[in-house]
Amino acid sequence: QVQFLESGGGLVQPGGSLRLSCAAPESISSIYYIAWYRQALGKEREFVAGIFSVGNVTYEDSVKGRFTISRDNAKNTVYLQMNSLKHEDTATYYCLAARPGSTWGPGTQVTVSS
Repeated sequence: QVQFLESGGGLVQPGGSLRLSCAAPESISSIYYIAWYRQALGKEREFVAGIFSVGNVTYEDSVKGRFTISRDNAKNTVYLQMNSLKHEDTATYYCLAARPGSTWGPGTQVTVSS
């Protein structure tokens, strides 16, 4: 069972950048797949980006070219670099490991507003 602790959110203007982190209390090197999700107010939680243990990545179409997911197994942390942020990126962002029993963390709030 893995639960990540997300951080790095905040208030940013449109066009700005943020780097989110999700840290695990244990080694992530054996976790095959870890993904970022987000949930905007009143909407369903949706997939944002994912990364495999070998480094392959996947992105939701609306964030391709703007967001970059990476993982540092030595630090037990997965990152989401978000550039060219838009109003519609406003949401609470979460990490989840593809491992049975994994649970959602508290998330980190990202607000894009002028």
